[in-house]
Amino acid sequence: MSSQQSTQTMKPATAAKKLGVYLPATPAEFQEGVVTRAELNELQANPPEWLRELRHTGPHPRPVVAAKLGVSISGLTRGGVTEALTTDQIEALKEERPEWLEKERATQAEVRKESVRIKNMKKEKEKDA
Repeated sequence: MSSQQSTQTMKPATAAKKLGVYLPATPAEFQEGVVTRAELNELQANPPEWLRELRHTGPHPRPVVAAKLGVSISGLTRGGVTEALTTDQIEALKEERPEWLEKERATQAEVRKESVRIKNMKKEKEKDA
C-alpha cells in the first residue's frame, strides 16, 4: 500500500455511506472527524460495538432501507418514507404490507426482469458478432 493511499482521508458522510450506516446515528467523534482509508478498512474488518449495533438495529440510511424492503429509493419516496428507519420499523412495514410497498416491490421485480432480459440480449448480440 502506498503512503498516499494510507493518508487519504474522507468526510464522515462518505465513510458512513461506505459503511452503510446513517451518519446522524453515529458517535459524535465519528461525525466530527475525518476518516483515513486505513481507519475505514479497520472499521470494516473489525467493527466496534457501536457500528455492529447500528448495522443491526438502525436507524438505517435510505439505500439500506430500500434494499431491505426490496424497493428503489424513489419507491420509498413515493411511499412517503423520507427518513431513516430502524430494523423494527422495516420489519413492521414488511408485516403490514401496505399497498404502496407491494406496488413498489412489483415495480422493482419488473425492473430486475427487464435488466436481465437486456443483459441477455447484449450477450446474444456479442455472441453473434
